[in-house]
Amino acid sequence: MKTKLHTLALAMAMTSPTLFAADIDSVDFHGYFRSGVGVSSDGALQEYQKNKVGRLGNESDTYGEIELGSQVYKKDDVSFYVDSMISMVSDGSNDSESTVNNDAQFGLRQLNLQVKGLVPGDPNAVIWGGKRYYQRHDLHIIDTKYWNISGSGAGIENVSFGPGAVSVAWIRGDNNDIDYRVDNDNNLNINYLDARYAGWKPWTGAWTEFGIDYAMPNPTSKQKEYGGLYNAENGVMLTGEISQDMWKGSSNKTVLQYATKGLAQNMISQGGGWYDAWHNTEEATGYRVINTGLIPITEKFSLNHVLTWGSADKITQDTDKSRLLSLVGRAQYQFTNYVRGIGEVGGFYQKDDNRDGSHYKQGGEKYTVALALADGPAFMSRPELRVFASYLNDSENGKSFKDNTANNTWNFGVQVEAWW
Repeated sequence: MKTKLHTLALAMAMTSPTLFAADIDSVDFHGYFRSGVGVSSDGALQEYQKNKVGRLGNESDTYGEIELGSQVYKKDDVSFYVDSMISMVSDGSNDSESTVNNDAQFGLRQLNLQVKGLVPGDPNAVIWGGKRYYQRHDLHIIDTKYWNISGSGAGIENVSFGPGAVSVAWIRGDNNDIDYRVDNDNNLNINYLDARYAGWKPWTGAWTEFGIDYAMPNPTSKQKEYGGLYNAENGVMLTGEISQDMWKGSSNKTVLQYATKGLAQNMISQGGGWYDAWHNTEEATGYRVINTGLIPITEKFSLNHVLTWGSADKITQDTDKSRLLSLVGRAQYQFTNYVRGIGEVGGFYQKDDNRDGSHYKQGGEKYTVALALADGPAFMSRPELRVFASYLNDSENGKSFKDNTANNTWNFGVQVEAWW
């Protein structure tokens, strides 16, 4: 949804000669937030493996993003657009959360320039530079972005080529404090080259996207002399996905990914492309298969699911093999245009086989029921206010709850989620 804030633009222009000179006639306002209150038998609401068992009734934070953008120049077919975003996250525990009290964090998430109309014969092509969320691919019900190379960078995207479009970007994603033995110079510069091709439709109702991400650690001369974890090698992540529209508005997507070196751990961590420079990953490889879909069974009843199978080998110097299986399903029944019932069930099993012959297992389940108010009957319609109850169970390690005395707990609460 895009809102034109003429009043805000006028106020900003009056207080800033620079903005006034740019002749901004409107500001686009977007955002996201989630917040609420909850309680469990552990005290505050407990969050347990939400990327593997599902997020509904399993989120304890307050998080928000505010995005302001504007077309600051347009002449004929050429336009310049400035985009910005700030974020805030806290545990939602009190009224006076701030950076002063060290219980809230604020960040500059996006600040970039996007230029259209300078690629001959291709009005939708964009030349960009700055800091941005770069074409992130999301699995909403587990709050995971399985393809996410974001940060400061530059590139050109949506350049028409055959039946689809090409995008190429250079993005920086450094790793901080990678070696506790070093007091200074322990941040490792890492650059990503990202190339994608999207839009090819092999048959009716289907569309595809393919991409390659090449991560290049770039140590300083001093870090090369020190060696150790700074000897991280270049890694690659390959992604291919196919989506299919089906009967009565249902859809399904299958994703295949392969990764090496420091990118391999993403295949079992539910990551989207961050580079692990904290372990020896010179032999690491991994792959992941994801299937997700939305099925409207009737006009009032619909289902959404995410299935993940991941495998990674030698992602640390002590680990031989790691395997992950996760399945989350959410059902929604619309009682009226604004009132809905929601149920979500999720579970996962993960096993690490170590090189010394030992094993480490993780696994658990979550069951949630909720009654919600939303601004319409669509499955993803927001804003939404929910009253929920969740049962969490750690079926492998145990003793994860109630001050490490029990393997299960209950969450009760109210949460609001919105985007616009």
